[in-house]
Amino acid sequence: MTTRSIRFRLVAWYAGLLTGVFLLLGALMYFSLQHFLESDLSQSQARRARQIADTLLARVNQTGGPYVAREVKDLYEPEANDRFIRITRADGSVVYVSGPPKDQSFDPTGISAPSASESFRKEHLPGSETLLIAAVPYRAPEGQSYIVEVGAPLGPVEIMLDRLFLQLALGLPITLLVVIGGGYLLVGRALAPVDQIASKAEQITQHNLSERLPVARTADELEHLSLSLNRMIARLEDAFLNSKRFVADASHELRTPLTAMRAELESVASDSRLTPELRETFGSMLEEVDRLTRIVEQLVTLSRLDAGEAQVEWVEFDLGDLAVTTAEQMSLLAEDKGIKVTSDVKQHVIVEGDRARLKQVVVNLLDNAIKYTPEKGAVHLRVARDNGHAVLEVFDNGIGIPDEALPHVFDRFYRVDKARTRDPGGAGLGLSIVKSICTAHGATVTAHSYRGGSSFRVTMPVTRNGKSK
Repeated sequence: MTTRSIRFRLVAWYAGLLTGVFLLLGALMYFSLQHFLESDLSQSQARRARQIADTLLARVNQTGGPYVAREVKDLYEPEANDRFIRITRADGSVVYVSGPPKDQSFDPTGISAPSASESFRKEHLPGSETLLIAAVPYRAPEGQSYIVEVGAPLGPVEIMLDRLFLQLALGLPITLLVVIGGGYLLVGRALAPVDQIASKAEQITQHNLSERLPVARTADELEHLSLSLNRMIARLEDAFLNSKRFVADASHELRTPLTAMRAELESVASDSRLTPELRETFGSMLEEVDRLTRIVEQLVTLSRLDAGEAQVEWVEFDLGDLAVTTAEQMSLLAEDKGIKVTSDVKQHVIVEGDRARLKQVVVNLLDNAIKYTPEKGAVHLRVARDNGHAVLEVFDNGIGIPDEALPHVFDRFYRVDKARTRDPGGAGLGLSIVKSICTAHGATVTAHSYRGGSSFRVTMPVTRNGKSK
């Protein structure tokens, strides 16, 4: 899965969005809990301070300061409860101050003097302990003013917040993994119809244009796309059928007049009353008629292949024997140009197919190699088994094929005029016939060009009798 794919981007956006939401909710939860705990602790200390003022300082002139100190110590036990309590007069004199707590977490003597109004403050003491102190002013009935301070360490609050932070920190990676995994599965299920459409589209060729892409009944853009593509395939099928029908009808209709023209021209050319110039002209016309006849025959062959004729009479045979026999027959054509044809053929390479059509593949490939190999050149034919497949290769040391032309050499009527010498009888259909025959047999044919020549490779399955397994 690449970073540019729709699946990656959807999962990334989905995971990023949920991660942002998780972080936002986590931060909101953390700071809300922090504010709640600190506020609750502050209010609790303030209530305790007011309680001390209302119950003990209201009669301080009758009971005296030492009594108040003893009562605070006995009733509230600040040292045992790890609390800080201090009662201070308006002139700054201290009525009571608690001692160090039993856990020695802070020193009360290091706490700063209180303010004159009610307040809440955090006192940071040496040793990293922090006290949350509520200071409550109180005026006794006799007119004396006091400030009651009650404080508690923030350690328990910080411990609770640290635990929450740890839970959030551990939960985020787990949540991310679940989110990414779930997002990948959800996006995969959402895009599964697209994969099915792409897979089916890869299987549709000119031989099965009647098939259609699967339609996801989702009532959305995906369904609309599937229906649009199917309508496009239907139009292509109609156009392709009309094109094949035209080629087939035209090629069949042309055979009769061409035969008649040839007969008439031969009859006229044999007339002894013709001058040498006219005889030569009629001879050139006969050559062109022959060329047109070969083109028409090739078109007829293509139309029959398109109609599935190559799949009618299939038999098992040895591809090596067929290749050797065909190479011997083609060697006469090669001898006219002084080209040496060599073979490296393995026996018992058993394939199944139309023997006549596969022989036509060998003939066309050898003819193509001989045609574009210079005089005194060489053509090599190879047949072998490779990983359960029969391989037929034809090599030549001719002029080669330009890189930009390689993808088009099997197209109908395609020529590489700048690189290859045009043969008077060629029409750019020989390799197209090879391609059609190979496709009908479930075989693949590829062209390769290298410095000093080119090669064509046909690969098709061997049968069980060929011991492919």
